[in-house]
Amino acid sequence: MISVAVAGASRRLLPVFVVTLLAGLLAGCGINAIPTYEEQARAAWSEVLNQYRRRADLIPNLVETVKGYAAQERAVLESVTEARARATQMTIPADILTDPAAFQKFQEAQGQLGAALSRLIAIAENYPDLKSNQNFLTLQAQLEGTENRIAVARRDYIEAVRLYNTELRTIPGRWWASLLYPDARPMANFTVPEEETRTPEVKFN
Repeated sequence: MISVAVAGASRRLLPVFVVTLLAGLLAGCGINAIPTYEEQARAAWSEVLNQYRRRADLIPNLVETVKGYAAQERAVLESVTEARARATQMTIPADILTDPAAFQKFQEAQGQLGAALSRLIAIAENYPDLKSNQNFLTLQAQLEGTENRIAVARRDYIEAVRLYNTELRTIPGRWWASLLYPDARPMANFTVPEEETRTPEVKFN
């Protein structure tokens, strides 16, 4: 009787053991790698957007401060304001990460804003009173810190996308993508040199 009961219990536990074993094998084969890497890349992208928004939020105060000391630099002030408007009013499609053309437009808008902003900061060299203004110095320091955070966020995004795209293009990731994640698409990455989208460091002596 005891042996029969043990045998019955073993038979009931066998399916549980098999399912657990299969789950472990599938997990070890990378079945969850694609969605995991995708989530990491999207999280990294969100941080990129957060830092670009932070930069955009600092610009109006910077423009107003410069205007108080260098109102004659109208062309530079207007170029920054217009570039900011283009960058912040740009509609970011939901599929931007898998749409290289939309991603390129986003990069270009941010690059134009960065270039205009660098010209604005550079004119401070011609205005000693502006260079020594505490509000300007504070904004300059905040922008410098934000540019550093943008560089870090971009680096993290680039690495996250590298892992995700590599998984889609290599085995066994290609197999899992065709079987379980047919909608998975490679993500676009930053192709413009970082110096074109980052405000150069400006030192005020």
